[in-house]
Amino acid sequence: MAESIKIGRILRGVVVSDKMQNSIVVRVNRLKKHSKYLKYQKTHTKLIAHDQNNEAKIGDIVTIRESRPLSRRKRWVLREIVTRTADTQIQSDDQE
Repeated sequence: MAESIKIGRILRGVVVSDKMQNSIVVRVNRLKKHSKYLKYQKTHTKLIAHDQNNEAKIGDIVTIRESRPLSRRKRWVLREIVTRTADTQIQSDDQE
């Protein structure tokens, strides 16, 4: 009998901090329905994700997946970088 691996939730967000080693902070936006007024409100959550190779930079749009607890607050792992920012081009233009 083949064992199935449970992947967990997959979310998309923007990297807001990459100052830690092997970790990034990802801001995930979502809509939440108000229980009384039934209107949708924009909310966000900051999640700490594991970035093994330190690939993601501030402003990158990434997808993260849920995993086992890696530390006290880290329960997400970087899955892929969807789009990269043009920060590297701006920095190289300033140096010239």
